[in-house]
Amino acid sequence: MIRFDYHFPIRIHFGQGCFEETLKKELSKYDKTVMLAYGGGSLKHTGLYDRIVALLTEAGKTVVDFAGIMPNPTYKKVQEGARIAREQKVDLILAVGGGSVSDCCKIISAQARLDADIWDYEYSERKLPTDFIPMGVVVTASGTGSEQNNGAVITHEERKQKSALWGAFADFAILDPDLTKTVPMRQVVSGAFDTLSHCMETYFGNPHATNVSDEINEAIQRNVIQNLRAIIANPDDDHARSELMWDSAMGENGILKLGKQTDFQCHMLEHQLGAYTDCNHGQGLAVLHSVLYKHIYKNAPEKFNRWAQEVWSLRNAEEGIDALEKFIREVGLPTKLSEMGLKLDEDTTRAIAESTVITLGCCKQLTAEELCEILNECK
Repeated sequence: MIRFDYHFPIRIHFGQGCFEETLKKELSKYDKTVMLAYGGGSLKHTGLYDRIVALLTEAGKTVVDFAGIMPNPTYKKVQEGARIAREQKVDLILAVGGGSVSDCCKIISAQARLDADIWDYEYSERKLPTDFIPMGVVVTASGTGSEQNNGAVITHEERKQKSALWGAFADFAILDPDLTKTVPMRQVVSGAFDTLSHCMETYFGNPHATNVSDEINEAIQRNVIQNLRAIIANPDDDHARSELMWDSAMGENGILKLGKQTDFQCHMLEHQLGAYTDCNHGQGLAVLHSVLYKHIYKNAPEKFNRWAQEVWSLRNAEEGIDALEKFIREVGLPTKLSEMGLKLDEDTTRAIAESTVITLGCCKQLTAEELCEILNECK
């Protein structure tokens, strides 16, 4: 294992039915003005919005409503939220939803306390923010594990970049599996595959010799596969929902990454695909993963063979990659961009490939030409 320092500052409240009790306790720790941030209409359609507003009102809070955070949150939306947070003197940002809401709010929290433009501050000045509006997360759509860290993926529409920014760690995160019933099953499935992707992206990073983090990772991957199958067979399976929610947290709370340099090349390619098409993140990953792995597995044969054996109970890398592709089809995710309604012309394909970050942890340093090949094979 390589050297590491590990610090985890987030208070995690996990368990079926824990939502109201733990939110009441947390709200008592903060001053009056709370920005309630969320995405589309599902929060209101399911009645969860009214439940949260009632809890905030009971706690004596003034609610600043911030709706409409999109699945691929934009830099414009971040700036809108930061402006409102400043003007309303927000004391706590409460992000309710999945990874998109959480990601957006992490950067709002930082930008609201920062005079500089945070994109330029981080990418041009190479600095990170140190002052934040306190933030809490109520997870309704698990999969990204966004509530477990301070990283965010934001789309800068003007620059055609979907990139990482670093913002606030949440003070607390509430993970109540019951709340995942407030989102459609397609979102549950997409999120679970994102969890599997996070695990694989960490697993195949350097060093390729298996360490204890990788052995834990193998167990998480098996658990995701088992429980995604279970929840598709029975959406009311509370045990499967609970397991998938904690799998998501384990994928991004740092434990699997200890002693590793992660890969995340597939994520980088999907991010740029998303920057140009605004596609669903989990679906984009599903299309790209097995094709990309066919291009790199020979550069880490022992690791890919072990993965096939320990995760899929198969003999070798080729069989493992084939099993992954079959699993993607089995759970109803796309294996071609055309199945997502995406048609990339040659210029767009090349622009995506050439703007994709090449990751150091990947077992093969892919070129823009190879990324073009991968995208073309995915069409």
